[in-house]
Amino acid sequence: MVEFAVKTPPQHGTWNEFLDVWRATDQCDTFAQAWNFDHFYPLVGDTHGSCLEGWTMLAALAQATTRIRIGTMVNGMHYRHPAVTANMAATVDIISGGRLDLGLGAGWNIEESDAYGINLGTVKERLDRFEEGVEVIARLLTQEVTDFGGQYFTITDARCEPKPVQNPLPILIGGSGRRRTLAVVAKWAHKWDAGFGSVDDWREKNDVLIGHCERIGRNPAEIKRTAHIAWEAGADPAPLAEQAAVLAQAGVDQVIFSMRGPYIAAEVEPLGHALAAL
Repeated sequence: MVEFAVKTPPQHGTWNEFLDVWRATDQCDTFAQAWNFDHFYPLVGDTHGSCLEGWTMLAALAQATTRIRIGTMVNGMHYRHPAVTANMAATVDIISGGRLDLGLGAGWNIEESDAYGINLGTVKERLDRFEEGVEVIARLLTQEVTDFGGQYFTITDARCEPKPVQNPLPILIGGSGRRRTLAVVAKWAHKWDAGFGSVDDWREKNDVLIGHCERIGRNPAEIKRTAHIAWEAGADPAPLAEQAAVLAQAGVDQVIFSMRGPYIAAEVEPLGHALAAL
């Protein structure tokens, strides 16, 4: 059965607004999850405007909620060493009582990367680094001791303790690159996010993912699929529910409603009611 989630990109809003939306989502049984993102500059509107840091928020929101799953959609691999990310994820999973999905992506935002002197690299470099980073994280979260030597990351006799509550901690990979990204999804991910796009586009990329799974002998059904719908403030819930129904019929396992702001907690329940009727 399809799940529904709310996403609050922490841009152009206040902590209290985001907190209220997450609490409202937690109290509405229609929604199974809430997400934020991992960026330092806003992605829409004034890119020099306010943007709260996603992981710091997530730890606080883990304490402010009790039921919904939580996650960052998605963690940019180039922002932090993957061993640091693994420790952060294990800690947040413990704080949340085992409710974290670890969203991972290769990274793409040139503006914030250049501003902070963080090397984004070419597309090939990003994907090479991403493949290494995903393996480092997955191994640290499951193995007692990890050794890894790559072009971008080297860890020796490395430990990540305590381990997360969940074993394994679900890894979601965001992206739709047909040759490289979806191959990494097939190898490592428990969930795959296709982002925004048409249903036909989603179906085509899903077919590519299935092909990658078949080539390595993995059952594609082991990977849950998520996709986004833009949620403008004041929007009529009925058409949003209709869009969700189309995605669900195509095979999406979780439909994520990404709020565009302003962030109004009172709009969560009406959308939940519309979705519950599906």
